[in-house]
Amino acid sequence: MKSVWCRVLAIFLLLIVAVVPTIANATDAATNEKICRVAMAQIYCIDGDREGNLRRIENAVAEASSEGAVIVCFPETSLYGWVNPKAHELAGPIPGKDTEALSKIAQQHGVYLSVGVSEKDGERLFDSVVLLDDDGSLILKHRKMNVLTHLMSPPYTRGETVEVVETKFGRVGMLICADTFDEEVVERMAAQQPDLLLVPYGWAAQADAWPGHGPSLRHTIAKAAKTIGCPIVGTNLVGSISGGPWQGMIYGGQSYAVTPDGTVLSQGADRDREICVVDVVVGE
Repeated sequence: MKSVWCRVLAIFLLLIVAVVPTIANATDAATNEKICRVAMAQIYCIDGDREGNLRRIENAVAEASSEGAVIVCFPETSLYGWVNPKAHELAGPIPGKDTEALSKIAQQHGVYLSVGVSEKDGERLFDSVVLLDDDGSLILKHRKMNVLTHLMSPPYTRGETVEVVETKFGRVGMLICADTFDEEVVERMAAQQPDLLLVPYGWAAQADAWPGHGPSLRHTIAKAAKTIGCPIVGTNLVGSISGGPWQGMIYGGQSYAVTPDGTVLSQGADRDREICVVDVVVGE
């Protein structure tokens, strides 16, 4: 009888040795996951209307923060408009007057802000995106790399680097619009192993192409998420392009937040302003 109990005890101890590390690993994985409430601030941008666009940004941040958002994401070139030649005269350096204005908004509402901006560096104009933390500090900047040079003269200058920043939510990276369908740029971001990617868009098409043009944006975001291996929050403009070869084309909204496997968590309205607040699991 004693030998039977010894065998039972031995089996029990073996089970403990086998199971405990599994439980510990599962616990560690769960501990690394964070639920982050993010807002896609799908707003109108009027080309060149800096003060009006800042007002629209501030109103959107107030709305998003009232719903518990801790990161608020805005579209591409939200202050001066995309492929707007006047941005060569209106835009300033980073840091500068535009990031100072955005910093005050982030600090006032205690949220992180990701905002697409126009950046002037000497004679060069960049299509950039900045990330400010909840103290209003500028913690990351990305310059668009896949620039469509034929849409504005002189064109935007191409960016060169792909980076991420450590935050309390994990490693956060940023790309801009057409960067996400440039395979080399996407692979470079994947190598940085971000936990969350924030992408401002200026996804436009002829008026009669909407709402059917939206799925192409969803496909682009989902494909990038699968390659990079993290959730993506992609925030599109609403409104229209005011000049250049694409004058009159419509920004159709339909922003998307997706999981690392491309599953849609939230979709913005078709061709209308909407502040979409969504809980994103980061670090899964």
